[in-house]
Amino acid sequence: MAQVKDPVCGMMVDSETAEYKSDYQGTTYYFCAPGCKRAFDNEPESYASKGDSHAGHEHHGHSH
Repeated sequence: MAQVKDPVCGMMVDSETAEYKSDYQGTTYYFCAPGCKRAFDNEPESYASKGDSHAGHEHHGHSH
């Protein structure tokens, strides 16, 4: 079990069981919900360039 951070909302996600994921520039990103995946897919450069720093990114109001 590998815990990784959802680049959109910052929630920790299990990369082995994550249902939502996207590949961008050779890296796989994992998401907690379809809304986070959609936000990333619409603007991947704004999330991927932040690395582990998610300051300024709002949680998108989905329930976990």
